[in-house]
Amino acid sequence: MRDGVIVLVKERTERNDRGVLVKKDKAIREIFCQIESVTRSEFYEGGRNGLNPAFVFTVFAGDYCGEEVCIYEGRRYAIYRTYRTDDDYMELYAERKGGTNGEEDKDPGVCDCDREDPC
Repeated sequence: MRDGVIVLVKERTERNDRGVLVKKDKAIREIFCQIESVTRSEFYEGGRNGLNPAFVFTVFAGDYCGEEVCIYEGRRYAIYRTYRTDDDYMELYAERKGGTNGEEDKDPGVCDCDREDPC
């Protein structure tokens, strides 16, 4: 059942040298998981509620400690919903959103689009 690896990130908030609160990664752990795309209904219902659902990660319940951010294939995702299944597993529903991702996980010199002119 476990065919992938995600990184769970526990964040903390601290003040920078200018006194502004910023999020810092506190604890980072790699865990095994089953990776699936969200269902069509989850995607459209999430879109109506301002979410951008991307993946469902099924993890052993003992591996999850309430983290709100995960990293999969180098990209950061916010965990917006969890669901405990009948067995010892938990589903983590993850989305891409600006406040969680920032631009730190994207190479500024790389364009994701298929256009010939650079972005």
